[in-house]
Amino acid sequence: MRIFTYQPPAGVPDIIYEDDDYLAINKPSGLLSNPGRAEATHDCALTRLQTIYPNLLLVHRLDCDTSGVLVFAKNKPAESALKKQLQLREVKKEYRAWVHGHILQDEGIIDSPLAPNEDDRPLQKVDQNGKPAITRYQVIKRTTLNNEPITEVALFPETGRTHQLRVHLLTIGHPILGDDFYAPEAVKQMHRRLCLHAMEMRFEHFNRIGEVCISVASLFEN
Repeated sequence: MRIFTYQPPAGVPDIIYEDDDYLAINKPSGLLSNPGRAEATHDCALTRLQTIYPNLLLVHRLDCDTSGVLVFAKNKPAESALKKQLQLREVKKEYRAWVHGHILQDEGIIDSPLAPNEDDRPLQKVDQNGKPAITRYQVIKRTTLNNEPITEVALFPETGRTHQLRVHLLTIGHPILGDDFYAPEAVKQMHRRLCLHAMEMRFEHFNRIGEVCISVASLFEN
């Protein structure tokens, strides 16, 4: 079992979208989406926002070290509607990552089932008896960082497994920079944080006609 050291950034996260039913933030890297079991991990995006919106409900999660679009519901009907779309894989998500090495194919699909790594919790691993996990990817640019080859890649997960993008990119030989769970030490040290960012989320609004598109600039532009 790994020891989790929690030192979240201060302050209420920036609100990037709000209507009568939904609210979205640009979650910073290092902040939990929802409370953990330990007292120290009660501090999270949800509890901080509930000091302003007491009835706010969590709809989905981002890994602690992943930044970007995180959506909450303001009421039960809104929560139920969006959770149903997530379960039916109708919500469209786009992530951006910096990975080590140059991905040679301009686009592709990673189809590798995942399961918990019982020998190293909370890590996940590819397991043909695990749950289906599918990620589409598209190369944005190939460049270098400190003379090391890296690729900026757009990621479109069709499923939402724990650590899916991190494990899938590792599986094709391109670990994410700054990933202290899965990357080799040299790749982990290439950036101060996990270079994975939830850039965009699209879903059908249950209370009005049309699609909601919530997006924030990628971490590479900040």
